[in-house]
Amino acid sequence: MRIPTMKRLPPAFWLPALLSGLVLLIALFSAQLAPYDPYATDPQMILAPPSGDHIFGTDNYGRDILSRTLAGGKTSIFSALFIVLAASSLGSLVGLLAGYYRGRADAVLMRVTDIFQAFPDIVLAIAVAGVLGGGLFNAVLALVATTWTQYARIARGAAIAAKEETYVHAARLSGCGDVRILLLHILPNVAGPLVVTAVLHVSTMMMGLAGLSFLGIGVQIPAAEWGAMISEGQRYLQQAPWAALAPSCVMVAVMMLFNLFGDQVRDLLDPKLRERRAD
Repeated sequence: MRIPTMKRLPPAFWLPALLSGLVLLIALFSAQLAPYDPYATDPQMILAPPSGDHIFGTDNYGRDILSRTLAGGKTSIFSALFIVLAASSLGSLVGLLAGYYRGRADAVLMRVTDIFQAFPDIVLAIAVAGVLGGGLFNAVLALVATTWTQYARIARGAAIAAKEETYVHAARLSGCGDVRILLLHILPNVAGPLVVTAVLHVSTMMMGLAGLSFLGIGVQIPAAEWGAMISEGQRYLQQAPWAALAPSCVMVAVMMLFNLFGDQVRDLLDPKLRERRAD
């Protein structure tokens, strides 16, 4: 897989890349950037509208919504990144093993994959999270269980094609073992589609985690997480719409930004798209 050098990166790539990096930095240092303690209550400021002191207003406990949105961003974004990392690692491993060894290993691993893919992702995630119980850790496990199959399919198809390439035969003739061939020869050359899928999945996992928290089987109230905040604030839509709209708008904006960045990464790593642009 040939990755374009920094000098050849198109200008359209830099803006979403820099903004995505800025969002990650804001989420990482949310505790230092938050103007108030996201868990500090103030009975005198319950459901206060947006103002100079509280830019996003306050919630039903008098907590500053901007501070809670910043804290919730750290939970939502980095949990989504961990889900994507875990799911892509597991799925890629399964797909590479199935595509490389074929035969019985391929049949067994792909039948397991088919079982997980037989259910809609959100339904399976709700079922797994419901069985395991509420909480961030269980929600992450539920989303990993519904996501790894896509990477397994992609990695399997790419491994089957790469296995017959000349460089793999040459590595095998030179005495390389299966593990070395898989990790040092096949994986780097099939990583493009996996990386693109992973980047595009970040916003999907943010939405999935928020959905589970909204239903009460993800991050539990009063923890600061966008889905939990929306669930808590939707009860006051008529009285204080900002309690639900503020985290909703921020989450949608961040998801759109990561999707835009994912589109740029896909354009860079897709040889066919690069050839069409060159023409």
